[in-house]
Amino acid sequence: MTKVLVIYTGGTIGMIKNPETGLLNSFDFNSVYEHIPELNRLHTEIDTMSVTRPIDSSEMSSEDWIQMAKLIQNSYDRYDGFVILHGTDTMSYTASALSFMIKDLQKPVILTGSQLPIGVIRTDGKENLITAIEIAAAKDSNGESIIQEVAVYFEYSLYRGNRSSKVSSHQFEAFKSPNYPELAIAGVNIKYKWSALFRPKQSKPSYNFSLSNSVALLKIYPGMDINLYRGLFDVSKTKGIVLETFGSGNAPSNIEMQSLMKDYVEGGGVIVNITQCSSGGVKQGAYHTSSFFNKIGVISGSDLTVEAAITKLMFALGTESNSDNIKALMATPMCGEMER
Repeated sequence: MTKVLVIYTGGTIGMIKNPETGLLNSFDFNSVYEHIPELNRLHTEIDTMSVTRPIDSSEMSSEDWIQMAKLIQNSYDRYDGFVILHGTDTMSYTASALSFMIKDLQKPVILTGSQLPIGVIRTDGKENLITAIEIAAAKDSNGESIIQEVAVYFEYSLYRGNRSSKVSSHQFEAFKSPNYPELAIAGVNIKYKWSALFRPKQSKPSYNFSLSNSVALLKIYPGMDINLYRGLFDVSKTKGIVLETFGSGNAPSNIEMQSLMKDYVEGGGVIVNITQCSSGGVKQGAYHTSSFFNKIGVISGSDLTVEAAITKLMFALGTESNSDNIKALMATPMCGEMER
């Protein structure tokens, strides 16, 4: 029998209504079989644990990501797969961060949650949890885990974690993967898209928990006064900036803005250029309005999601001290997060 560890971090899925008061209280996942008896039919041994301080996902920090990664590291040899129950708001950030901190997974780490509490009649939480556990326990004909990466399961779809984004606050179909196909679709059967699955290069996972919080996010908009954001370009405080530009990586030809960026990069700062569009990627230099970025050493973020760009930059800055190494790491796919 396969063994799956369910880790509760907080979020809507972990709430259940008190029948006496009508209030929502935290769900005790140690009694998960009592509330979701369908789990008994999975023929999977399920253990549960909670992080030290379950929190709303909007309160997530890099320290919380490190704690989750260490829980997986310490439990890795005892389980066939892992399911992390997480609030939806920052689930894609957590999934992306974990994918960079834990390299060469041979086992699945599936994040899931719900739009409605698990104790509500119309909850999506039960199906999400049951199927996430089923996927985490699934093996191929060789006895190897079908999923060998960090993924997000939500409303019948499994996405690569560092390719996912939350797109709706009110629909059950809350997540999408704008630039990469679903890894699996759960219908009557779970259909895996084998060609889309990531496979590790090494036989054992490696862990690196070094993350830098000296990262900023700046979104370009028409009529922007760059002086309002001048403080972001202080390399002594901000080591890296994710720049959200127009279309395929374009920005206004503003001399003051260009001068500020040029000085920042020459001073050792790292700028990663990603698109504001919900799908597609950056093609730096395709238009005159983005050719300047190539000249000063701005990194093309290709088709990175904003969640993956931020967490990868945090990882790169925490792992490397040399500016050229950081740029090379940001421009190279690590675990399927971007096109080459």
